[in-house]
Amino acid sequence: MQDDDAAGQGGGAAYSIRAVDRVCDLLDALQQQPATGMSLAALAEAVSLPKSSTLRYLSALEARSYVERDLDDGGYRLGLAFRPQRFDYLAALRDAVLPPLVKLRDRFEETMNFAVLDGIEVVHVEVVESERRVRLAASRGERACLHSTATGKVMAGQIPETRLRAILEQTGMPVFTADTITSIDVFLNEVKLTAERGWGLDDCENQPDGRCVAVPVDGLAVPAALSLSAPASRFASEDAQRIAHLLRKQMTALADAARAVPR
Repeated sequence: MQDDDAAGQGGGAAYSIRAVDRVCDLLDALQQQPATGMSLAALAEAVSLPKSSTLRYLSALEARSYVERDLDDGGYRLGLAFRPQRFDYLAALRDAVLPPLVKLRDRFEETMNFAVLDGIEVVHVEVVESERRVRLAASRGERACLHSTATGKVMAGQIPETRLRAILEQTGMPVFTADTITSIDVFLNEVKLTAERGWGLDDCENQPDGRCVAVPVDGLAVPAALSLSAPASRFASEDAQRIAHLLRKQMTALADAARAVPR
């Protein structure tokens, strides 16, 4: 069987059309199995491609949320990008988490953020700013990179490594500060550490004067995280573990509200 990558040799335009055809074939196959999904082997057979080529296409589609993989059985199905209720879901999440997010802001007196992975970027679904004069905050709807944010590190641990690599290769790893991680392998090690300890830290990696600690919010239709951010002068890196543990203890109401939102 000829590898699809080789099929394009001899004509760039022909290859581009062939690649589009293959993507459409994969999506058509998944559309026929909307509930149960399909295994890699079944998809490769359905579109008459080697598994290696099929996996490359699926990884690219997964990075943009056009397909998603079940972490339990490894099967693929159409992703959140094809669900008409996608934006309604994110809006409902925002409404659900706002009241407990305000309470957390009042409890910690720092900026609180609820974020999800939207395609290849972190999106801040809701942000409740600290009422202190000097504060660190993003804006609702603002997007950020996985590799430089605490929420990104947490969410990176909730997706398969193949998808994560595809995202990093697609977005690159821009330098925001002198401490920004710019190596895929170094970042993967950081993601492993984050997953093992149950919290992630942005140690002045996204902004030179800011730190952020994040914990995962599991059980949602998309990878999600809750974070606290503050100026580095008020938030020492050695305080991150203590704050992360407090966040996990105090986040029950927010997590329950988010999980109650219909997918």
